[in-house]
Amino acid sequence: MSDMKRGDTASWDQRQVRRETQPHPPAGKKRRRKRKSLLNRFLMLILHILFVALASVLLGSFGWMLFSDFCSFNCPIPDTTIQVTSSDNIDTIADKLEDAGLIQYKWFFKLYAGFTDAEDEIAIGAYTLNGDMDYHALVAGMRSTSASISDDTVQVTIPEGYTVAQTIAVLAKNGVNTEEALLEAARTADFDYSFIDNDSEDISRLEGYLFPDTYEFYVNERPASALNRLIKNFNRKMDDDLLAAAAERGYDLHKIITIASLIEKETDGTDQARIASVIFNRLEGEGDKAGTYGLLQVDASLLYALPGHTGAITQSDLQTNSPYNLYQNAGLPPTPIANPGLAAIEGALQPEETNYYYYALGKDGKHHFFATYNEHLAFLNSGEYYGN
Repeated sequence: MSDMKRGDTASWDQRQVRRETQPHPPAGKKRRRKRKSLLNRFLMLILHILFVALASVLLGSFGWMLFSDFCSFNCPIPDTTIQVTSSDNIDTIADKLEDAGLIQYKWFFKLYAGFTDAEDEIAIGAYTLNGDMDYHALVAGMRSTSASISDDTVQVTIPEGYTVAQTIAVLAKNGVNTEEALLEAARTADFDYSFIDNDSEDISRLEGYLFPDTYEFYVNERPASALNRLIKNFNRKMDDDLLAAAAERGYDLHKIITIASLIEKETDGTDQARIASVIFNRLEGEGDKAGTYGLLQVDASLLYALPGHTGAITQSDLQTNSPYNLYQNAGLPPTPIANPGLAAIEGALQPEETNYYYYALGKDGKHHFFATYNEHLAFLNSGEYYGN
């Protein structure tokens, strides 16, 4: 203190006086602030509850409206006729249902149709529908079996082993649609299946998946709808057991169908599993694979790369630069080479256990199988070989 100056002492005294003369806050003010804060929080909670309740009512009301439309509550529409033509799609069908008063929210009906693949079920024809039908009943009521008036139909059989191009030619020949329109759909239409590459614009993306069977089509049917019917049939045929068998062999669906297509083009109709054994032995066998070195050497695959080829395969053909030339490229071709039937698919999944690496067609119309090249060569030079 001895070093403090007079001015310093006076300044300190003034500050002390100001502190002592300032009014002190009332003792209960902090408590009132706390009470006010609790009140604000309580009001905010009430407002939040009211907001949630209001939103729930609004959402509930909206949900009830959609549910009522889905279930067709309070829809006093008498029997009315809806005509579905070859030019209609799910958008225009929803428009017709809305115009007839059978649905109120066509976007919701289209959402339902997308989840249930309804467009694939709805067929060309005239249908009697009414307000008692919910969404499911409306779709069921527009199937071909429910049509009271139908456009002309045509029955088409797609043979096993036909390529996409051959299949389209058969469809066009029978009036399903023009070859140009069907080819365009094969290239550019979107198909909702994981095994179809919708990014590709080559018809080979459908190869293997247009299931050979007998179908009934409408004359001038929508091209994408006609092709989708074949793909959907394939998808149905590939049930859980077949898919599990493919996974067990360690091959994905694409490779199994590719192998099945090779079998289909090579089989005499009775030896699918045995031909499959040769293919798998060449793919998976040890060492040089009995001199084949993994080369499948399937003529049908080479010819797939040479559309329009006629006559016997020549040495020049064997030099074709193509991934489908299995005389030059070991392993499988990049895509299936045809649309296999169920027997060929099952053969690919359940091949015989053999030591065969070669086979050739005999004059008896049957394939003859061999474990070594020398055995195979001896047959080729014999009078039994079909080529002699």
